Amino acid sequence: MNELRERVEDLLDNQIRNWELVRTNTYALASLKTRYLYIRDFPVILQFNPERIRSSAAKTDTASLQARPCFFCHRPEEQYGIDYNDAFDILVNPYPISSGHLTIPLKWHEDQQILPYYEDMLWLAHDLQDYAVFYNGPKCGASAPDHMHFQAMELGNLPIEMNYKKASKGIVWEGRNTVLYVLYDFMASAFLLISSDLREADYAFKQLYAQLEIKEGDSEPMMNVVTWKDEDNWKDEDNWISCIFPRKELRPSCFYAEGDANILISPATVEMAGLFITPLEKDFDKVTSEDLETILREVSISEEEKNEIVRKMIQSSSRK
Repeated sequence: MNELRERVEDLLDNQIRNWELVRTNTYALASLKTRYLYIRDFPVILQFNPERIRSSAAKTDTASLQARPCFFCHRPEEQYGIDYNDAFDILVNPYPISSGHLTIPLKWHEDQQILPYYEDMLWLAHDLQDYAVFYNGPKCGASAPDHMHFQAMELGNLPIEMNYKKASKGIVWEGRNTVLYVLYDFMASAFLLISSDLREADYAFKQLYAQLEIKEGDSEPMMNVVTWKDEDNWKDEDNWISCIFPRKELRPSCFYAEGDANILISPATVEMAGLFITPLEKDFDKVTSEDLETILREVSISEEEKNEIVRKMIQSSSRK
C-alpha cells in the first residue's frame, strides 16, 4: 500500500468515526439487499440502496442547478479531504454505493468535462491502487454536472472488471503499448482501451473522443468512463484498463413511465459497468434481466452508430 492509499484509509476511518452521516450510511451497506442477474450471459448486480435516491432522481437541468448552491463548493463542516496534485480533493462520499466510495472534485468550480482531465484519471487509477476511477458525463449520471469531478470505489465491486475479459473484441486502433478495442455483443455499446503507456493511452482516448458526436447545445459527447489498473494478460504488464460507454440518452423511457411500468433507474457509470442501483424496493423486487438490457440499450448509442465510429477511427488511422 502506497502513501496515498494509506492516507485514504485514514480519511475513511476518520470520517466514519466523526461524521454521523458517513458512519450511518457506511454501516448500512452491510444490510443492503442485492440480486444477481445476467445480461447476454454477462453477470450483473442489482442493489437496493434507498440513500441513493438523491442521485437517481437528481434534477440536473440548468434552472435546477442555478437554484441550488454547488455542493462541492459548499461542503458540510464535517467533510474534509486529501489534496491531490494541487488540482483535486479526495473526499469520502457520504452516500456510498460500496465501502471506500470516494468523490474527487476539482478544486475550482468548472463544468464537468473529461477531455482535459482524462490523463488525471489515469494517474488517479495508478496512485489509488486497487481502485476503479469513474466519470459520469454531464448528461450521463452526474448529479453535479456544474462541477468537474470523478468518483472511485475499490476494485471488486463492478462486474465490468471481469466481464470485459470474455467479451468479443475487434481492434480499432493500435499503438506501441496501447490497443483500443470495440466490444461486440456486449451488455452495452462500449470501447475498451488497454495500455501500459499513460501518454499513449491519453492520445488513443482523444482519437476516440474526436469521432464521437456532440449534440447541439452540449459541451462534450455523452459518455461514461471507468478506468483501473490491472495485470491484464496483454503483454503480461501492469496496464490501464478503460471502458468507454458512448451514450445517446440521459434516462430510459421506464424512468418517465407511470404506474407499474415505472422503474427508477437512472444509468450512470456504475450501471453501465454492471452494478445497477435502485432506490425503490418495488423496483428491486420486480426488475428483470430483460428490463436491465432494455435500459442499457435505450441510453446507449446503437450498433449502427458504434460501427460508424469504428469506421471513422480506422479511416482516420489509415491516413496517418
